[in-house]
Amino acid sequence: MSVSEGSPSDIADAGLAEAGRARIGWAQRSMPVLRLITGTFASERPLSGLTVAACLHVTAETACLVQALRAGGASVFLAASNPLSTQDEVAAALAADGVAVFARAGVDRLTYDEHIHNALDSGPDLVVDDGGDLVNTLHAQRPELLAAVRGGCESTVTGVIRLRRMAEEGALAFPAVAADATTTKRMFDSTCGTGQSVIDGVLRATNILLAGRVVVVAGFGDCGRGIAEAARGLGAQVIVTEVNPVRALDAVLRGFRVLPMAQAAPVGELFITATGSRDVIAAGHLPALRDGAILANAGHFDVEIDVRALTDTAVKLTREVRPHTDEYLLPDGRRLLLLAEGRVVNLVAAEGNPPQVMDVTFASQALVLSWLARAEALPAGVHAVPPAIDEQIARLTLESSGTRIDALTPAQQEYLSSWRQTP
Repeated sequence: MSVSEGSPSDIADAGLAEAGRARIGWAQRSMPVLRLITGTFASERPLSGLTVAACLHVTAETACLVQALRAGGASVFLAASNPLSTQDEVAAALAADGVAVFARAGVDRLTYDEHIHNALDSGPDLVVDDGGDLVNTLHAQRPELLAAVRGGCESTVTGVIRLRRMAEEGALAFPAVAADATTTKRMFDSTCGTGQSVIDGVLRATNILLAGRVVVVAGFGDCGRGIAEAARGLGAQVIVTEVNPVRALDAVLRGFRVLPMAQAAPVGELFITATGSRDVIAAGHLPALRDGAILANAGHFDVEIDVRALTDTAVKLTREVRPHTDEYLLPDGRRLLLLAEGRVVNLVAAEGNPPQVMDVTFASQALVLSWLARAEALPAGVHAVPPAIDEQIARLTLESSGTRIDALTPAQQEYLSSWRQTP
């Protein structure tokens, strides 16, 4: 390792550390599974002597993951995966506790990239990514570090898509685990957590009433489905747009109206993109949007809404008519409202997924890193989370809530394991 943990961090204000510790403590109360794993890690030290470079949203919940990894013996170097989601008080608390943190809320793209390089300067053995920027930078700009990397994990759909493209082209140099692709992650985090937190972000930024409003949700994957169901639960009339026929059929069978974006644009009042793609709301859709339409993005990168086209079309931009709400005046007098600058609205305008949700996500990542540290001769490429880890997370989550389930009897096990039917 070329840099020692505890080396100078780049944070906004060291004086915020006490407020950050209070915020982290609040999150810890609702993360019982990760607390259990932290205790196990402290006694077993599965990551002893290893360096972890992480590019994650710097929130109180992420701090709990960092603490678990350190309890397991790892040195952790943390950069932000989104410049607008950083909680400066959390960054200060981690830095005060000796973690090398490179994250300040609202930094420009150049500083954001520098922070990723700062984390990579550690010469990591393991990497944790949220969206793929760290892994992409590692391969494209820091290839001299690749030989030392044992593996890593990625927690978003967007990042896993990028990893699979790299693997198909033979560019991925180490085993990477698709932590997003577990049943517990998709059920708990993507659908329940994102559905709630995205609506929370929209309401904090706008204070609108959703009941009776026409909401257009672009994308009906796990996140889009959660958003659509949360909006419908508050009384909204929800329209779904999709490019995948299977997901579109799923939306229809769940009672949602499905339209192409060109047809949804004139009738929608609130638009939320959750596709992992780009130009979902493109320049060609802008003339059709009604006066006062609200545009929000729940995807990882700020490319799902064509903000550049919106800026070029507008004759006037009024920043922050409400916190995290910008108003664009178009030549014909229509006003369009863009939330969170087109960035991920639940982490910019709100606080992201609740700690109970991130408990499951980060517990899985902690166990994946422990597994990677012990695994031998895994080939480069994208790997699934071992089923035993997913089952362990589900079991611990149920136990933490006091929920008990049945167990198969010996007769049931025999029956299910044999094709022979016996009386």
